[in-house]
Amino acid sequence: MVFDDAGVWLAYRTVAGPVTLLVTGTRTEVRLRAWGSGASEALHQAPQLLGLDDDWSDLDTSAHDLLASSAHRNPGLRLCRTGRVLDSLAPAIVEQKVTSAEALRAWRILVTRNGEAAPGPAPERMRLPLLPEHWRRIPSWEWHRAGVDPRRSKTVIQAAVVARSLERSTAVHTGGHDLWRLLRTVNGVGGWTAAETAQRSHGDPDAVSFGDYHLASWIGSALVGEPVDDDGLAELLEPWAGQRQRIVRLVLASGFRPERHGPRMTIQDHRGH
Repeated sequence: MVFDDAGVWLAYRTVAGPVTLLVTGTRTEVRLRAWGSGASEALHQAPQLLGLDDDWSDLDTSAHDLLASSAHRNPGLRLCRTGRVLDSLAPAIVEQKVTSAEALRAWRILVTRNGEAAPGPAPERMRLPLLPEHWRRIPSWEWHRAGVDPRRSKTVIQAAVVARSLERSTAVHTGGHDLWRLLRTVNGVGGWTAAETAQRSHGDPDAVSFGDYHLASWIGSALVGEPVDDDGLAELLEPWAGQRQRIVRLVLASGFRPERHGPRMTIQDHRGH
């Protein structure tokens, strides 16, 4: 995904072939342009991608002023659903236990080195996501160069091996415990990674990234005025069981920012090991 003055650029693969999708719009209108052999299919699937079927009508936020205000000010907020599991799972694995900057650097190196150019007038060096066979062919020294330790690289490769069965889940799941259990059958995929993947690939309205470095503190500060741990976060979100990710999104969209305290997470360099 790339943001520039033209809009939001997405490059991915459909059953019909690769596509580059440009998304632009206003508060009342979305415009789409697509290039590549998968263009027609991508345009057909775009409403799902953009969350058109994500129904928030049963979510009651009236008991909390911040949530009610955020819902009122963000009426078009939707959970997107890519329908592509490995494309969501692989970057979530790369993000495990590292900073966002470190994960983005690793992802850029791996995909630029091993990916194919996106079709059409895509931004320079934009690449298509890697296919399962691409992930399996990356040699150990390229993972090392990208700063991805052997544990994470092995997990990505294991996910690529079972990618076909994982992709079938988009036809039978919109989220929930059965999907989370399926994702966690991949050795090295825990609760945080399963939740991050389910949010992106399935638009899961209940998946919460427990174990995140900042999330529990952020949401706790917003909802009750003080940081909480994962157990406290689970308790806070229990009244909205089934829609907990929607509550998280409303907090993040509200403009609330917690005060920063303590040291930041240290960037690790695995290349010297």
